[in-house]
Amino acid sequence: MRSPLRALASWPVDRAAGAVVGPRGSLDRVGDTGWTTRIASLTKLLVAYACLVALEEGTLALDQPAGPVGSTVRHLLAHASGLPFEGSEPIARPGQRRIYSNTGFERLGETLASAADMSVATYLAEAVVGPLRMGDTELRGSPAKDGWSTVEDLGRFATELLEPTLVTPGTLDEATSEQFLGLAGVVPGFGSYDPNPWGLGFELKGTKSPHWTAPEGSPRTFGHFGGSGTFLWVDPDARLACVVLTDRDFGEWAPPLWSSLSSAVLTEHAQA
Repeated sequence: MRSPLRALASWPVDRAAGAVVGPRGSLDRVGDTGWTTRIASLTKLLVAYACLVALEEGTLALDQPAGPVGSTVRHLLAHASGLPFEGSEPIARPGQRRIYSNTGFERLGETLASAADMSVATYLAEAVVGPLRMGDTELRGSPAKDGWSTVEDLGRFATELLEPTLVTPGTLDEATSEQFLGLAGVVPGFGSYDPNPWGLGFELKGTKSPHWTAPEGSPRTFGHFGGSGTFLWVDPDARLACVVLTDRDFGEWAPPLWSSLSSAVLTEHAQA
């Protein structure tokens, strides 16, 4: 089988590693998959998944108040609280616009830490990282952007997103379904979309075009990318996921290469 991930060698980066996984684990990998690096906003996926565990065990509730007045845990997870990208003063009413917010995830982290009576880093380690044997993954600061991990570990996480073991399939389905239907907003680095669907921490592809995932991929594709040049997507219809980490910050170089690689992954592994 030809490996689409070999294209990473031609990318304008000094270092890159990637993996394609299915429900039973790794299908392909390239580069040093044990290389530990900052994953930036991919951190949000890990923290969101920890919140799903907390929901199932009764530590959190989606509709409990959190963040600005009128906002809930659901609003914070879905970037619909009205908080700006950075800053503590809301710029919209909860549920009015899809405003991608690092501050919102930091408020979410505070809510989780208070409810669980432990730090977000500790809860994440006990609820997600430990059970999935993600031994090189660590939260070193903000729950919005300060995670460190490897392709090896994130591949395990992506497999979990295809075949959940830590939460029920119904909980994951809810998390990867659009919250607050029809909200318009901005995907940082890409521009405005109307609508801009988002789940509980997971960006949803929907009808967004252009997008950083494969154009021909399922509208149900979900995942996230990070400003450190990282991405993780899951196509639940193709039953495939892809993780790539690089050492170059996101910029104009990234979207066409990410999309092209994602298309090649779907083409190659859909035939497997």
